[in-house]
Amino acid sequence: MRSSASPRATRRHAVVRTAAAALSLATVAALAGCAGADTTPQSPSAQPAFTPADQKKGSEITVWADSTRLPAVEAYQKAHPDKKLKIVTYDGGADGSTYLQSKVQLFDRTGKGWPDVVFGSPTDVTWASRATTSGAQPFAAPLDQKLVPKATLDGFAKGSLTPCQFNGHTYCLRNDIAQVVLWYNKPLMDEWGYQVPATWEEYEALGKRVAKDHPGYLVGSIGDTNSHESYFWSGQCPAFDLVKPDTLRTDLQDPKCTRTAELLDGLISAKAVTTKGFFSQGFAKDSGDKVLMAYGPSWYGQYLFKAAFKAPAKQIAAAPPLKWEGESTVATGNVGGGVWMVSSHSANLKASTDLVTWLTTSDANQAGAPTYPAYTKAAQAWLANPANNGYFANDVSGAFQEAADAVWTGWSNTRFSDATAWSSVVLPALTAGKSLTETLPAWQTEIGNEAKAQGYKVVGK
Repeated sequence: MRSSASPRATRRHAVVRTAAAALSLATVAALAGCAGADTTPQSPSAQPAFTPADQKKGSEITVWADSTRLPAVEAYQKAHPDKKLKIVTYDGGADGSTYLQSKVQLFDRTGKGWPDVVFGSPTDVTWASRATTSGAQPFAAPLDQKLVPKATLDGFAKGSLTPCQFNGHTYCLRNDIAQVVLWYNKPLMDEWGYQVPATWEEYEALGKRVAKDHPGYLVGSIGDTNSHESYFWSGQCPAFDLVKPDTLRTDLQDPKCTRTAELLDGLISAKAVTTKGFFSQGFAKDSGDKVLMAYGPSWYGQYLFKAAFKAPAKQIAAAPPLKWEGESTVATGNVGGGVWMVSSHSANLKASTDLVTWLTTSDANQAGAPTYPAYTKAAQAWLANPANNGYFANDVSGAFQEAADAVWTGWSNTRFSDATAWSSVVLPALTAGKSLTETLPAWQTEIGNEAKAQGYKVVGK
């Protein structure tokens, strides 16, 4: 499913899938492209209003979940034996979006067959919130229309439901998020007398100092297919900014893009930031123990440092996201996360919304979830679980919670992957020896081309 291939999900998906293969990271919601499915956008004005199907109280609902989320659905069934669930496992965490979208298009044509509840990626919402054909009702039900209480919707981390929202309505509940924080090797930082950076300027200065005093050690990587989400999303670079539902602003010459590129170019030149991916072949074995700092998602702790790099317990710590000097607020990126949607065609909307609400908000489910819950109260329960926090050298709660509410909402959920242009244009250019700054124009051109192919009007400044 999506977040997350979906559009920007294809490449994120690739990273997550790589991680999954190496680290059993099927948990990070990734998500697949839309190849084979009709992605022709429909005009919002052409969509019929949401009209619930005839409701059948107590009727069975069909739930489509990926293998990672399957235990949660089964736990709900066990805790609610009076509920009638038909559970179907599908590849929702890997390339599932193509399958799901294609199936929904088929159901729209035949007028039957829709599942009541599905797990997917945020990108799935970009098509599920719209009619697949003229006159069809969008697959996803608008949950804010008397289905899920406003108080519940307000309980999600700030901005975490933004990828669910189109045309003023909320079409999904976020299962988890992957907010970006600063990871560091605490024993080494203490031994070398380094202060943990709080600003990008401090991060840059320390990186260059590390390169000089301890050659071979690294403070980051930009070589993975989602690295731009850690750095440029956090830098508030307007690369994927939907100023209108079908108008994308992409301006990589904006000062907030160029300052990030220039900072990273300096650290790359100093050999403090590598252009090799953390998840690239051989990196964990050859260089995993040389990573002093890493700017990346909350799942890095368990799935990169612990599972891939084999860092011992009590070595890796997390700090809040960095801010720029002179700016009063902090912003950060997001690298993953899945969603639950309820079908607008469901004959038992009550049971369907009860299920997705329990899956996303209950402590009973989310406290033991593999990744950070989007629902704030459930996230507190997740952090209180020693299995999620006990491995680290510090209490990561503060850093995670601050970052969860600081994800920049100017990086929009689009119908195409935000990773494709980065992977096809930027990463090869870096390998060829070009700087990030030099590559920004080509990156912007490719983003614009992909956006136009999906029906967006593209604007710059």
